[in-house]
Amino acid sequence: MNAAEWEELVSVALVGTDRRPLAGRAGSETEVLARAAVRTLRVRAGRRPVPAGEPPAAAAAEKQPVVPRAAADRLARILGGENPRLLDEWLRAAAERGYRLTPHLLPELLDRAAKDRSIRPQAGVLAGERGRWLARLNPAWEFLLAEATVATVTGLGDGGETWQLGTPGDRRAYLAALRAADPAGARELLAATWEKETPDDREAFLKVLADGLCGDDEPFLEAALDDRRREVRNEAAYLLSRLPESRLGLRMAERAARCLTVADGEIHVDPPASCDAAMERDGIRVKPQYGAGERSWWLQQVVARTPLAVWPRLFGRPPGEIVRMPMADWGKEIVAGWVRAAMVQEDPEWARELFLVDAQANLLAVLPREEQESVAVEFVRRNSGRNARHPHLADHLSGVAAPWGADLSRVVLETILDQCTGQPTWHTTNLINVAGERIDPALCDMAERFSPEPHIQEIAALLRFRNNMVKELQ
Repeated sequence: MNAAEWEELVSVALVGTDRRPLAGRAGSETEVLARAAVRTLRVRAGRRPVPAGEPPAAAAAEKQPVVPRAAADRLARILGGENPRLLDEWLRAAAERGYRLTPHLLPELLDRAAKDRSIRPQAGVLAGERGRWLARLNPAWEFLLAEATVATVTGLGDGGETWQLGTPGDRRAYLAALRAADPAGARELLAATWEKETPDDREAFLKVLADGLCGDDEPFLEAALDDRRREVRNEAAYLLSRLPESRLGLRMAERAARCLTVADGEIHVDPPASCDAAMERDGIRVKPQYGAGERSWWLQQVVARTPLAVWPRLFGRPPGEIVRMPMADWGKEIVAGWVRAAMVQEDPEWARELFLVDAQANLLAVLPREEQESVAVEFVRRNSGRNARHPHLADHLSGVAAPWGADLSRVVLETILDQCTGQPTWHTTNLINVAGERIDPALCDMAERFSPEPHIQEIAALLRFRNNMVKELQ
């Protein structure tokens, strides 16, 4: 059975044989299941034969310390289904410490990473030499060869050989390490090989320049706006929109000034009538998102890419007054554009004012860490209690960096305790999950003493699981 036949079989199984009979076999549920069973058995049992007399070369010697036994056992429990939402936290913590997995855990982790791209960077570090050896033998795990290894993640090391000969992941890690030590040197290194890089690598390398971004990067990024690959152009435009004094920022300011004016204390809006080639070059996407009108979509993007410092100069008011000014129309698009701009430009003053009129989690993430928690505490207190329950409290709190401190943890536990009278709603269950995954695990004793209520004890048990997890990886 080839790949197309398998996809056809899956499609039939999803919609049912009544609606989509198997070719030539009406109502053939048994035939569908039989073919699926045969296919599954072939995949599990099949092995690519090794040419006689040519056994595969042995894996290279490992250079990383193996993960402690207790930590490996805990990972096996997570992979086996115990607290599976903690897999990402375990992998990140272990990869940051430069560990490698014991061999028996590699197949399960690599299978997970084949389906979940988000854990591949951690898998690249934790797999060690044995994992890379396996990846060369199994096409389903070849993705691992493009990820960074621990050597390039932890430093520059080889004086440039990695940049010339390394995998895409190794080269990204090398460029990131160089960017941290010598921002101009990293940009010059990338510029020297830019034309020879693949489109995927050009996009990935531009993302590395986000760290240490400065005005000296502008000429290189401005040139990248004319790249052949759309994703590369969009990434360059994104980075330039983080530079308020860039030429792209000035062009956006001119467009914004043509769209927004103030009269009689009210903001009047005239969205762009078209999206010309110059706007498209600056990263404005022509085709609107599903459900949005063209002018609405273009207006929101123009506002989002306009330097926030433009608005006080244009309106003669501080951000706190601007975000509260009445708008005759298009108010939703303008606020959405300001929110996006506050996130991209990482402007805490705008984020603080916008959160008071449109409490979005992403705005909390822009604030200094100490302020995130104090703002979140006040937000929870205003939106909890029997008469003021906020249905999406957990979503808003996701913008606060983990681990949460004692004050925020206590107010969240109080809210959960108040909402757990009777059968908890889906929103309360979501809040319980978020609390268990974001409260500082060192506060497990505090949570255990907080209340004997089963849901609080459930959170305390998860915190203790995480606390032991951290200790095992020390």
